[in-house]
Amino acid sequence: MALHHATSGEVIDLSLRPISAETEHSTAIVKTDQFEAIRLVIPRGTDMPQHQVPGSITLHCLEGRVQLGLGETVAELGAHQWVYLEGGAAHSVKGVEDSVLLLTILFPPADASIG
Repeated sequence: MALHHATSGEVIDLSLRPISAETEHSTAIVKTDQFEAIRLVIPRGTDMPQHQVPGSITLHCLEGRVQLGLGETVAELGAHQWVYLEGGAAHSVKGVEDSVLLLTILFPPADASIG
């Protein structure tokens, strides 16, 4: 079954509700060639291992608290806090509490490597 992606002008509800690993899952909100937005659910104790994406990202913690591994440093991101990471920055995420984040990815132009 294909995931529903928002259409231009469609209002999306990001409201907070009790998080349950059994009922809550990360959800793609919209994806284009230039941009992707995801409602990211990170239950307490869940580790998202170190990884990187080619595009710049932002993480806006809507609810809960996560640890963001950034190389040798660890930063905590709590409710109502936001962080920007440059494209290619290695990072990991660990749920300190049941958490919901709004993840945005800005993809580099397809011709960015041509030069």
